[in-house]
Amino acid sequence: MTNVVITGTGLFTPDHTIDNDALVASFNAWVDAENGRRAEAGIEERLAHSSSEFIVKASGIHSRHVLDAAGILDPERMRPRLRERSNDEPSIQCEMGATAARQALEHAGVAAGDIDLMIVGCSNLERPYPAVAVELQAQLGAGGYAFDMNVACSSATFAIETAANAIRAGTATRALVVNPEICSAHLNFRDRDSHFIFGDACTAIVLERDDLATVDARFEILGTRLVTRFSNAIRNNAGFLNRVTDSDPHALDKLFVQEGRRVFKEVCPLVAALISDHLASLGHSGDDLARMWLHQANRHMNDLIARRVLGRDPSEQEAPVILDRYANTSSAGSIIAFHLHRDGLVPGELGVICSFGAGYSAGSVVVKRV
Repeated sequence: MTNVVITGTGLFTPDHTIDNDALVASFNAWVDAENGRRAEAGIEERLAHSSSEFIVKASGIHSRHVLDAAGILDPERMRPRLRERSNDEPSIQCEMGATAARQALEHAGVAAGDIDLMIVGCSNLERPYPAVAVELQAQLGAGGYAFDMNVACSSATFAIETAANAIRAGTATRALVVNPEICSAHLNFRDRDSHFIFGDACTAIVLERDDLATVDARFEILGTRLVTRFSNAIRNNAGFLNRVTDSDPHALDKLFVQEGRRVFKEVCPLVAALISDHLASLGHSGDDLARMWLHQANRHMNDLIARRVLGRDPSEQEAPVILDRYANTSSAGSIIAFHLHRDGLVPGELGVICSFGAGYSAGSVVVKRV
């Protein structure tokens, strides 16, 4: 059987940062103006202010990186302002992806021309076609074939399994998985329960046949396991049919919508069981894990999942958190955690990369430091 290893990772972090205080000030300014408009219209219901304390308590988030802060913080706009690219320019996601990909390739000691499979996986693709992956393939000078895929927050782990299976099957020798997430573009910054959740980022991962890898620090993929279960608890209804169904393109359901408490209740046991069962199928248990690189959506969810898998409270080293400064970056979150907190494992130690989100979908990738 062909062994597949992860040999390089890369990370694009936007220059703009918004901390909770700045985000709350913008939101509360809009609330005050909106409540004034409601009073003039004779509407009794008033909107409540947000606060930094509320955000930290609800999520564990303190700040986030975004592609544009000014548009988000403008109470009259409250959405990022991104320039439309011409057809002759690299798309935004291609540009993000190229930065992260070049880091990952350098880390792996691999030339772009040696890549024969490229997958761009993320929650929201910039366009239906041509595929961003094919554009990025051309931008980097990679070979082989490329395609986009969307499994929401689980796009990275689903893409890793797809790439690993292609390498094992012999249809590829080296693969590049890229996750360009512009989450600020689908977030309703006027919703108190969710205006703080997301940030922007892009990650990249190089996978190779073990016998072709040249770097010493590599992680062998021992196994992957995926699960999906349909749920409307997290939803986004933006799509190409909006114009033919005569729906309002600016309606709230065209942005991120979730039932937070329901998601917490239903997803945590699903993910904990996925990881535990996956480990058992490989002859391991939670006691064998040195690191858990979990999807960074909510601190309380991660703590509960890790506690169920390990049978105790995890240490910061065992279940590293990047959510506090990156917020939820959808499919990029678990890979950011892996990218920033994979050092320190010694050969033979195990870790799990796990994502979970809308769908519901969840993916587990068990790796061993070689």
